[in-house]
Amino acid sequence: MKKPWHRLAAGVIGLVLSALNLPEVPETYRITGEAQGTTYAVTYYANREWVDRQQIDSIFKSLDASLSIYQSGSLISRFNASEKGIEMDKHLMNVVNRSMQIYRETRGLSDITVYPLVRAWGFGTKAADALPDSAAIRRLLTCVGSDKLKISHQNLLKTSPCVQIDVNGIAQGYSVDVIADFLEGRGIGNYMVEVGGEIRTKGGKLPGNEPMNIGIETPSATEFDAPAIRAVITIGDGAVTTSGSYRNFRESGGLRLSHIIDPQTGFPVQREIISATVVAPDAITADGFDNALLAAGIDGAFEILRTHPEMQAYLIYKKTDGTVADTASAGFGKYLVP
Repeated sequence: MKKPWHRLAAGVIGLVLSALNLPEVPETYRITGEAQGTTYAVTYYANREWVDRQQIDSIFKSLDASLSIYQSGSLISRFNASEKGIEMDKHLMNVVNRSMQIYRETRGLSDITVYPLVRAWGFGTKAADALPDSAAIRRLLTCVGSDKLKISHQNLLKTSPCVQIDVNGIAQGYSVDVIADFLEGRGIGNYMVEVGGEIRTKGGKLPGNEPMNIGIETPSATEFDAPAIRAVITIGDGAVTTSGSYRNFRESGGLRLSHIIDPQTGFPVQREIISATVVAPDAITADGFDNALLAAGIDGAFEILRTHPEMQAYLIYKKTDGTVADTASAGFGKYLVP
């Protein structure tokens, strides 16, 4: 097979530059597409195309085969349909292990076994015909709690057949990390990976090594409002994710019901925080904690953050008079772009 002429030309130019002892000028490579019910964008800087869209889409296919509740044959769907449990692959094991750790560290505010409640409130794979009443919630709560999950070697086991899991609250962050690790394995040290707004960056924009700026949205009043940027940050080598109760909701009786379900009460979260942005060393950590911070409220969020100095957070909340304000952990200011 003949090599594409542009790749052949790039190789010849590289040989000429090497012979003249001149540095190669890195190019910008951008890969975009759709996956996991959202969009993704991978931007990296290199002297040749080390990674292409086919490779990225193959990674998403592998992740979905393990973690997608929207695929009936995925491992997570097979676990949910099982009586006792299944054998995990590396993706499901990585996500479940980290999720259970975060469950303990947030005192149950982050809980992947909340899926029966998510479905009941109409935020699962299909809309609910009617909203659940208190009696239905009490019944479903008997199936909720990550203490009902057990890991034995490669196996994920459940103590009751009704236990089901949904890792959507952490899977996109994990996906970002998997792709970032793939890029680094190809020798790429300057990149930005974004999946559904969850981001991980390393290095800078070449050739000038400029910082990679990231915008934080102002929560919209309705799902149809165009997003506005409230703040701009640059995080260096790390990850940032945002959870917002304004992003996915249902209207019922004049109330806005958040897609974030409190696993302790069984009802949609009704707290003053409407957006939680978390910066952490990796995206699975940031993504795993952002929902919990939102569910914890201002005081609870700062209590969690005090025990995790590796994380910083920016919180947008609604005051008692209805106005919107913001606050942040002490170390978040270093990320803000003036």
